[in-house]
Amino acid sequence: MDSTEYSVDVDLLIVGAGPVGLYGAYYAGFRGLSVAVIDALPNPGGQITAMYPEKPIFDIAGFPAIKGQKLIDGLLEQGAPFQSTYLLGQQAVSLDPVGDRWKIVTSTGQQILASAVVITAGVGSVSPRPLPCGEEFTGKGVQYFVPKLDVLDGQDVLVVGGGDSAVDWALASVERARSTTLVHRRKQFRAHAHSVKLLQESSCRQLVDAEITSLHGNGSVESAVVNVKAAAEPVTVPCTLVVAALGFTMQLGPLANWGLELENRSILVDTAMRTNRNGIFAAGDIATYPGKVKLIAVGFGEVASAVNNAAAVLQPEVGLAPGHSSDNAPAFAAIS
Repeated sequence: MDSTEYSVDVDLLIVGAGPVGLYGAYYAGFRGLSVAVIDALPNPGGQITAMYPEKPIFDIAGFPAIKGQKLIDGLLEQGAPFQSTYLLGQQAVSLDPVGDRWKIVTSTGQQILASAVVITAGVGSVSPRPLPCGEEFTGKGVQYFVPKLDVLDGQDVLVVGGGDSAVDWALASVERARSTTLVHRRKQFRAHAHSVKLLQESSCRQLVDAEITSLHGNGSVESAVVNVKAAAEPVTVPCTLVVAALGFTMQLGPLANWGLELENRSILVDTAMRTNRNGIFAAGDIATYPGKVKLIAVGFGEVASAVNNAAAVLQPEVGLAPGHSSDNAPAFAAIS
């Protein structure tokens, strides 16, 4: 008999407090399950809160556009009536069976007992790819995230990269900064075609097929030297703020050692979002199956499926069907 004293004992543990995990917490509460949510980041919201809270998102059903942090705030409000336990700033390290339940030990030493686990850890741990130069200016004019758009105000902004984030930050900067330059090492952008069209129609200076070779400044960054292949001489660009959007390296971390069947750093699931281990489910970008599309909207549906299938196992007398949310609204839910 297990005599361990657990700091948290719940029906369902959700690993990952991004938008998919937060929606899962709401849905589990709606199904009458006790829930804990764990995330290595100190605040709920996952990469949205950490990297682009001010960035508009255009593919959430029912919202023509919604800023990242507003989406997270709404998800937290939606789940608040069910009083989930949030374990933030710590990582789920180990997963071991205890009878027909699961013991999870965190990086701070907390021990959690859960009857089922839903993994919504996105793409795992994320680290930004560094600039090839100017590391000494990190935090002194060079940054990898734009948590608040007002940091762009009145600056000479240099954005480095050619993907969606780079183009989005450049477009946001044009509206607020004194000047905006975008440097991309290829001629073609990897961002959405519509965003690239807006960029090309904007006042943003674009240096393509080009690379930054050095950054200069006295204490903080003041200028960059850019080697443009089509130019005879390097170009000097004034910049008081450099936004490096070169993408990220991603690692599963401890999840890789949990005995789950993996494919290309993702967890294989079936149509019920079940993994190869009983009682362990996965949803969102961390989960994969034939035809998978990585969208927040898809993740919302996946985590609802995962939670409902977990509920059917934990509460067989209730079954899979969740019923209508309008028939079981929280007592103090806002209705408009």
